[in-house]
Amino acid sequence: MDESLIKRLEAAVTRLEGISSTGGGGGVTTLSRGGDFSAAGAGTDAAASSDPSILAYEDLISQCVGRALSAAEKIGGPVLDVTKIVAEAFATQKDLLVRIKQTQQKPDMAGLAGFLKPLNDVTMKADAMTQGRRSDFFNHLKAASDSLSALAWIAFTGKDCGMSMPIAHVEESWQMAEFYNNKVLVEYRNKDANHVEWAKALKELYLPGLRDYVKSHYALGPVWNASGKPASAPPAKGPPGAPAPPPAPVFSSESSKPSSSSNQKQGMSAVFQQLSSGAVTSGLRKVTDDMKTKNRADRSGAVSSIEKETRATKPAFSKTGPPKLELQMGRKWAVENQIGKKDLVISDCDARQSVYVFGCKDSVLQIQGKVNNITIDKCTKMGVVFTDVVAAFEIVNCTNVEVQCQGSAPTVSVDNTTGCQLYLNKDSLETAITTAKSSEINVMVPGTSPDGDWVEHALPQQYNHVFTEGKFETTPVSHSGA
Repeated sequence: MDESLIKRLEAAVTRLEGISSTGGGGGVTTLSRGGDFSAAGAGTDAAASSDPSILAYEDLISQCVGRALSAAEKIGGPVLDVTKIVAEAFATQKDLLVRIKQTQQKPDMAGLAGFLKPLNDVTMKADAMTQGRRSDFFNHLKAASDSLSALAWIAFTGKDCGMSMPIAHVEESWQMAEFYNNKVLVEYRNKDANHVEWAKALKELYLPGLRDYVKSHYALGPVWNASGKPASAPPAKGPPGAPAPPPAPVFSSESSKPSSSSNQKQGMSAVFQQLSSGAVTSGLRKVTDDMKTKNRADRSGAVSSIEKETRATKPAFSKTGPPKLELQMGRKWAVENQIGKKDLVISDCDARQSVYVFGCKDSVLQIQGKVNNITIDKCTKMGVVFTDVVAAFEIVNCTNVEVQCQGSAPTVSVDNTTGCQLYLNKDSLETAITTAKSSEINVMVPGTSPDGDWVEHALPQQYNHVFTEGKFETTPVSHSGA
């Protein structure tokens, strides 16, 4: 018999023995993580915990999550901390899947938010580690934090819920995290094998790990138990008798704020009443002649030499326009003046539209879907992840940009740019790359094997021009070490 099957049977037997020993006292009530269950409900709990889909999820945790934890333990520090949060998130989702097996019908949106609050709380812990001062392991933290959005597939309630299908949601969520995961692979490729192993383990946790699990058991979303108990939110932690807090939004870091329009109306009406009565000016002081600016000696029109020098030494900054992310005239997406924004997303696009990115700094933009062309102009430390381009991807007047192609792009043009890292997948290896007045351009391509590392190729920026047989022949300059 298969060894993994034996382990799963032993785990099921142990779980049943624990339930029988705890709930065997007739009227004894057993408490599980999902809520309070009576002794009569112990059988339902056992059946849900021993369901093949739950056992398969336990295998996913023990194998894939365990591999990531093993690699993180060799690294330690923040990488180990965020990996433990990933493990906690998967364990929390397993508890939610067990509760779904025990729940009679899916709750409404408010109830669903309360139902998924434990998972939302764990994802917020990972997101908090990426905030504040950037650490040396920022790419690790960001990759792990962004990957947890894939667990939101459990919130899928139907085609009209505004989410992609569960399998597609897992794949799309990993694409956002893969941008930072690839940075870890490139940075530690020849420095530390433990970091490379961690990045590979994190990817395989979602692709194919979680994706194949969802495909096998929940391709159309969670299935609620028709003969189970009514849905209820998990119990709130607090003193006995304390009122439960309101449900939090599903996978959102922003808290809901009550409307205060009525209070504002009352306040403004009170202000107008005071103005009309004249009582608002009763407490003002009279301005005497010596208090007027024209009569004050310390406010003369003469400018001192020290003030002149101070004004002359202040650097001049060019004013930028307001941040912008909008679709103009239904044909052009304008992304302008975005600074420090790591979560820019364009999802509702088609092959007739173009994307123009201008004046952005230290930001990341993800373009989900096929567009006609993409242009990056005057951007610094900008990252762009896109799927497919019909015409061309253009990089102009930029510094230190990173571009990742997940689909196909006929042409990539780089003009007057310093520092460009271009990631191509297997479907875009035939892309034509044109460069002009640019330097430090590196192209990353997949390795020959599926588990192979990315291979980096530096595009030449120096050329030899030799006049031969009536014409110039141009060849790249090659440097050879001693």
